[in-house]
Amino acid sequence: MSLVTRERLGNSGEDAAEDIEDRPFRRMLREALGVDLGPVPVIVGLIAVWIFFQTQNSNFLTSRNLSNLILQMAVVTVLAMATVVVMVAGEIDLSLGSVTGVTSALLGVLLTNHHWSVWLALAATFAVASGIGLLQGAVTVLVGVPSFIVTLGGFLAWAGLQLSLIGSAGDLPVNNSTVVAISNSYLSHPVGWVLAAAVVAAAAGVEILRGRDRRLAGTSGSFPWLAVVRVLTVATAAFGLVAVLNNNFGVPYVLLVFGGVALALGWVMQRTIFGRHIYAIGGNREASRRAGVPVSAIRITVLGISGLLAGLAGVISTSNLYGTSAGVGGGILLLEAIAAAVIGGTSLFGGRGRIYQAVLGALIVASVENGLALLGKAASTEDMATGVILVLAVSLDAFNRRRRAATGQ
Repeated sequence: MSLVTRERLGNSGEDAAEDIEDRPFRRMLREALGVDLGPVPVIVGLIAVWIFFQTQNSNFLTSRNLSNLILQMAVVTVLAMATVVVMVAGEIDLSLGSVTGVTSALLGVLLTNHHWSVWLALAATFAVASGIGLLQGAVTVLVGVPSFIVTLGGFLAWAGLQLSLIGSAGDLPVNNSTVVAISNSYLSHPVGWVLAAAVVAAAAGVEILRGRDRRLAGTSGSFPWLAVVRVLTVATAAFGLVAVLNNNFGVPYVLLVFGGVALALGWVMQRTIFGRHIYAIGGNREASRRAGVPVSAIRITVLGISGLLAGLAGVISTSNLYGTSAGVGGGILLLEAIAAAVIGGTSLFGGRGRIYQAVLGALIVASVENGLALLGKAASTEDMATGVILVLAVSLDAFNRRRRAATGQ
């Protein structure tokens, strides 16, 4: 064996030894961050955005502006969550904005023109929204047309139906107190504190169940103190948020709406067989089919969920505007939803993404728009800033994919 070969083998052995020594630290770091290092750059970016705008305008982090920020991000957050579910499955839904608009118009017509009861009108709105999604999913799967094309056609068709429902007036007021309260009413201050305590208790319960599962699996040798750190983090965030919002009017109802949807969807995606199948299909559709996963049914269902969430976004829009108009769901709403999902860390290539990432991404998009508005910048500047952030997020996603491919992860 030559000297060069010995040196190379020796260096390789040293590198391997260093890697073995480093593994416990890497494992601890992954465990500390909930096995997902993805949100770290997003959170750091969000902090940087907040610090920048606070230094430019001292009103940015006031309780009143943060409450307004929650109201502004609600629709985009719901649509971003729909985008995550669809993109994880390897599909795309370009009709989200139009479905938001047509369901908002339908709700307005049923309540104002036909005087339906609010619960019957809401039930019909959600039924139509999910039906639209299921229809587009059925065409995608059964006919074999890519979801990109099907939902692009839906984008045009549902926008036309929206105009037909609204009529020549162009807008329609909605004065129903139940609908209006969604985006314009707040919890009382004591109820807000109770809600924060309930969130912390739920987080503690999740950690207890997680620890029990690890003990049953024989992996209880991990780091139990990290569970305490996670619960304390949730407690700090929950009580801190309630304290800030109570300095204004209180916790907005709409925060409960999209926060509850985020928790439910997150549980479905991470803790159920259905959710695991969505990730499997997005990672490798053919391998999933051969493994017995009902690929067709899940793809249709995913687009049905997307339509249902777009219907919820339509209801929130109607509440926020005290009515509906031909402009609901238009503009760059769809692009903002996709940007929020991708900025949060959802992969454009399928198989990777979390629901909470949609919330983080929507918070960044809304923070940039809100901060620039406080600085008196034009809407064009807001669009350009969001576009730059989106390109950076997609570039980071592509870089991470190449790195994983190179390292065999």
